[in-house]
Amino acid sequence: MSLPLLLFYWFELFWYVSIWGLGIGCFFCGLNILSFQFSFSLCNGFISIDTMSVLLVFLSLWVSLLMLLSSQLSVKMVDNYSSIFCIIVLVLNLVLIITFCVSSVIVFYFFFEASLIPTLMIILGWGYQPKRLQAGMYMMIYTVAASLPLLFCLMWGSGVFNCYNMFVVFLVLKYKFWFLSYTWLFFILVVLLAFLVKLPMFLVHLWLPKAHVEAPVAGSMVLAAVLLKLGGYGVIRMYQFYGIQVFNMFLVVVFLSLWGGLLTSVICFRQIDFKSLIAYSSVGHMALMLLGVFSNTSWGWSGAVVVMISHGFCSSALFSLANFTYEKSYTRSLFVSKGLLIVIPFLSLWWFLFCVMNMAAPPSLNLVGELMIFPAVIFSSKYYILPLLFMSFFATVCSMYLYSGINHGGSPKFLSSFSNLKDVNILVLFLHWIPANFLVMNSELVFWWL
Repeated sequence: MSLPLLLFYWFELFWYVSIWGLGIGCFFCGLNILSFQFSFSLCNGFISIDTMSVLLVFLSLWVSLLMLLSSQLSVKMVDNYSSIFCIIVLVLNLVLIITFCVSSVIVFYFFFEASLIPTLMIILGWGYQPKRLQAGMYMMIYTVAASLPLLFCLMWGSGVFNCYNMFVVFLVLKYKFWFLSYTWLFFILVVLLAFLVKLPMFLVHLWLPKAHVEAPVAGSMVLAAVLLKLGGYGVIRMYQFYGIQVFNMFLVVVFLSLWGGLLTSVICFRQIDFKSLIAYSSVGHMALMLLGVFSNTSWGWSGAVVVMISHGFCSSALFSLANFTYEKSYTRSLFVSKGLLIVIPFLSLWWFLFCVMNMAAPPSLNLVGELMIFPAVIFSSKYYILPLLFMSFFATVCSMYLYSGINHGGSPKFLSSFSNLKDVNILVLFLHWIPANFLVMNSELVFWWL
């Protein structure tokens, strides 16, 4: 048996084990998330695991095999050059698992930045257009330039007590400048900026649409489902350790989240490329997640984690659907790709299910997250009601615009035959849809139990 085939079988076995772990762990982790606390924890000298870490690790493993299936890396194709792709995916999973579970700030920073290298290799090696070089340059410059001040702060904080534990370093940064308000604010913003660029927040989001448009389907899936969650994980982890009243100090960040979520939803209507439209929709969802974190309530923190998990499944599935449509229409233009409902209603059904999930309709986990974030943000200040209302409205209309633009319209004459739609494509979509609904059922059980 060849080495690439052995690697593929190993990863498949590892994924099956993660399915059982997800099924058992998500129920108990759901109890902790929706009980508004991160009570499940395991910490020693190197590893620090809680509910959020477990969910993000399983999300990474789940999406990784789905991106292999979407790239049609079946057993017959592993012996070709695509075996390099399998190795890159395995390395990326190892980097993500260590990032979500490590307690040392230096190791966390190293693997936090190391996740860019496999992603850049996927974009440059399997991208579609020559502009993928520009997209990779944008991604590297934005993320690395913003994270270098974070490295300086972490090195300085760990050098004070000669300790590299994440909790101790953040505690040193907190109490060292607690009475120096402007210096304290500067250090917090510097640490926060690296995570906000990775999230990304509005005004530092320009690298994301470029990377999504030029990346292959596997790159778009892992970028939207997992790599954006690194920024959210860093923001939540930093906020846990600081434990301060952020609304009094970071009103600018909250304002940019509200305004950015509203503007990105409006910008979606000006997009011709539906991959770019899905990317801007992801920026709006991450803005809502950021509002939940800065609401300074346990409801908001729990809702932010729920939105991250649901967005991981939903956005990954939308990019997978965009790739299936592109393979048949040979274009990503909303003006050309019309009438899919006439050609293949079955694929239009999946577009409807995931667009409904994207707009936080009742059968989705997005609804649970938004129902937890909206009250937390509104109770913080009554002035946030109107921006949240418009943000939610335009995000819903954007999802409806995406669905109607692709599936409605006249009968397309340029589409190739859909008779060769493989079962593995349907399996990928089903495995995106079922975990979110499984978690919703757990959420209902938790609310009934509470």
